[in-house]
Parts: sequence; structure tokens; C-alpha cells
Amino acid sequence: MSLNALYVDFNSYFASVEQQLRPELRGKPIGVLAVMAETTCCIAASYEAKAFGVKTGTGVRDARKMCRDIIFVEARPPLYVEYHHKLIEIVESCTHVEKVLSIDEMVCILTGSQQVKEKALDLAAKIKRQINRQYEFIRCSIGIAPNTFLAKTASNMQKPDGCVVIEECDIPQKLFSLNLRALNGIGVQMHARLERYGIDSIEKLYAANKQQLRAAWGSIEGERYYDKLRGLEPYYVKNTRSSLGHSHVLPPEQRNVLAAKAVLHRLLQKAAMRMRSYDLMASYISVKIKLRHRKTKETVRFYNESAITATDNSLKLTENLETLLRTFTGIDIQLEPVAVGVSFSHLSNANEYMDDLFAEKPSTSEKKLNEALDILNLKYGKNTIYFAGAHNALASAPMRIAFNYVPDMT
Repeated sequence: MSLNALYVDFNSYFASVEQQLRPELRGKPIGVLAVMAETTCCIAASYEAKAFGVKTGTGVRDARKMCRDIIFVEARPPLYVEYHHKLIEIVESCTHVEKVLSIDEMVCILTGSQQVKEKALDLAAKIKRQINRQYEFIRCSIGIAPNTFLAKTASNMQKPDGCVVIEECDIPQKLFSLNLRALNGIGVQMHARLERYGIDSIEKLYAANKQQLRAAWGSIEGERYYDKLRGLEPYYVKNTRSSLGHSHVLPPEQRNVLAAKAVLHRLLQKAAMRMRSYDLMASYISVKIKLRHRKTKETVRFYNESAITATDNSLKLTENLETLLRTFTGIDIQLEPVAVGVSFSHLSNANEYMDDLFAEKPSTSEKKLNEALDILNLKYGKNTIYFAGAHNALASAPMRIAFNYVPDMT
């Protein structure tokens, strides 16, 4: 079995970009926050902060207790996306990037002589040199293995700035020093599920047959996991996106009903534009608002959802949002909104959608309006044109980066 995959994982990516751009942060423990507020949590931490136990998801107050000298900086997603594309170009100059898996991870397929261990290691060293030549404070760990899954596993085995090879002869013994949670796809719930099936170590996971793993996973993913552990690349049928949305933690000055509603309108308009870019239509809309009691600090959640006639029309979606929010006006004055979100689901391909015979058809002018919205905002920048409901939140809900989604530069 050849070495087929080279996995590049950038270390503490958001924090490293900040240290690259801001010399005063280099060598310092820093936590990157989505919004500068005491009630939020770190979305990234530098290795200097990680040494104190601070990690993604650590609350600001807890981070201060763990590391007295920690410096908090507000995330700048457009810059992280910009550097993401620059780093892809660097790796691409060394070898073809087969697939970008997240903002800080990508996989390259090894071919020909690259599949020989020494040549693969030479390629990994070249990638690291090229990155270091341009960006001294952005480091990466590289994993090399027969398939993507094991290459990712290898990339996590030596951080930061490591390089680990898992050859066929290393399987499975090289994995036995790891715990189950070190494997991609085994989170808290899956770990607990495996333990219920008597699988509490990688040795037992590897020893299980396909039928046992299918039962443990409750799906064909268990059989795929059997293959992945053995260095095989499983076949996946690409699934249509099932949902799409945006959420936003409100800064202190926006923790009131009017501002929360304005931010929800902003989120809806962003999500609608994104949905149209995928040629999708939504048949379900939901809204959620997290509220906190001003005195007791207890939290409650407002949630409302509704089935709708499939649409990608911002105006129709706005009308549906307003309908969902009608029951929100009676919220106790002691409750302040601290986070909001809008989501579209039951998505269908716009090109394959069959019109509802009893639904009101979108007019030509409505279609042209949405096209004009998208074209102008893409060409001249966000907020060039928008619906009035978002007027008081134009600076809110900036670009966010999910683990498996990288926004475009526009």
C-alpha cells in the first residue's frame, strides 16, 4: 500500500495570522474572540496560551484565571480568508492541492515518486520551507499516510510544526498509543456510544469487524471507518446541503430587542444571498434568540420555526422572519438578548424545483430585484444595497468562518 495522502494542518491558525501581522503579539499568550465581550469564548488560542490550558471554547473569564497575562484580540475573518488563499498558493507551488477541507486544513494526493517515504518527506520539508520563507510565524503540521484519514491523524500526532508518516507497516500499532478521541469523527457522543458497545480503545476499535462498527455507528459510516483505519480511501456520494444559516453573538450595545431584530434581518439577508449562490431554495425557516436575565444571569431561549413555500427570495424570507418574530415582542424586560441566529432548511435545488400549483408565483420583478442585490453587493461590497430591516445592524454579523466552510473573498 503506497503513501497516497499528504495532509497540511496549520497550527493555531487564527492566532498565528495575528502574530504574523502584529509583532507585539509574537511569543505572547493570545486568545482570539469573535466579539470583544466578557461573556464570549475563545475561537482560537496561540500555543503560548495553550500552554496554560486555554483552548477553543474556553470562556474569557476562565481564560483570565488560567493565564493572567493573556491578550484578547478580536477576530478578523477577512484577513484569515486572505491568508488562507495565499497559503494554498504556496502549497500549490510545491504540489497540487487536491481538496481544501477547512480554513486551516488541506490534503494533497501523492503520485509517482512522491509515494516513496523519503520523497514524501522531502516534499513536506519543501512545503514548510516555502511557507516559512514568506510567513515566519505561521507554522503547519504535516501528516503522510496511505489515505486522508490516517494522514490527518498523523498531522495531529506532532504539534506544532511536526511531520509524521504512517506507513502500511505501521498499521495498526502506531495508532495504539492514541486514545479514541484523537481520531477524527469520534467526539464526546460517539466516544460514549462506542463504550456502550465495549469499545474503549483503538485496539478494540481495530479488532471489531464491519458489522460491529456499523451497529456501533448506526449507519454505513461504521463500515467506512473500518476501511479508513486500514488505510483505504472510502467512497462517498456527495450529499446536497441540508441547511444553511448564520448566527451572531451580540455586543453589549446591541443587547436590546430592536437591535437584535435588526441583526436578525442582517443575518437573513446574508444567508439568502449565500443560498442563491448555491442555486438552492428553502422550504423551512427558523429563528433563535438566546436571552439572559439581567440580575440572575440565567439564560432562556426563544425559538420559532415555520414551513414555507420553497423560495430564495429575500423579500419573501423577510416577511416570514417578521411573522416568526411577532411572538418575541412580549419578552420580559429583565431579559436581554445576547445571541441570535437564522437558519434555512429543507433545501432543494432551484433548477430542479417543481412549482407549487397553489402558491403565489414570484414575479419577474422580484427575481430581478434579488439578482440586482447580489450583483451590486458582490461588485461594490456588502451593504451597497439592502432591505431596511437591517439598517441599524450594517456593521454587525461580519464574516465568520466555520470549520468546514471557507468564505469567498467577496
